This record gives sequence, structure tokens and C-alpha cells, in this order.
Amino acid sequence: MVNIQSIGFVADNKLEAFIQSKLDKLMKLDDDIVGVEVFLRLEKSVTAENKVVEIILDLKGADLFTKKQSQSFEESTDMVIEALRRQLVKHKEKLRAK
Repeated sequence: MVNIQSIGFVADNKLEAFIQSKLDKLMKLDDDIVGVEVFLRLEKSVTAENKVVEIILDLKGADLFTKKQSQSFEESTDMVIEALRRQLVKHKEKLRAK
């Protein structure tokens, strides 16, 4: 189950669909993903890099968390998904090693 929350603004459907499609690909990597929490936030910043995406992956027995900030929510989402993909691979390797 995916829960997308935009804090302080209303995210448009295109952005939510983009995030959902990225998460769908990520969720195919691991059957142990129980839920996903996505937080979209606009930081008060002097630079244009004020779009923050935080994602918490709820796995059986563990949680993975990543937060990235950039000029667009799409770019931040791409960076978060890539970081979570690496974390998932490491997590699976640890489980196999046990």
C-alpha cells in the first residue's frame, strides 16, 4: 500500500502518478515490501533546490528511509528511488548471508 502526502501544498495527479510508477518498479524487486509512505515537502530556502521527497519503505522486519532534495519533485523522486534500490539490494544480501 502506497500513501503519498504533500505537506503545505496540493500535489497534482501527474506528480502522484509519476511517483507511483517509480514505486511500482521498485516494489517488484522485493516481495517483503508491506507499505510505502511518501512525503512531499517544499522547504523554505533561498535556492531553487527546495523540493524534498522522503520515502519510508516498510519491509517485513525492517524499515528503509531516504530523503533527497533538488530543483524538482521528479528529480528528487528519481534520487530517492535509486538510493532505496541500493538499500534494498544490500538488505537482501544481508538476509541471504544469514
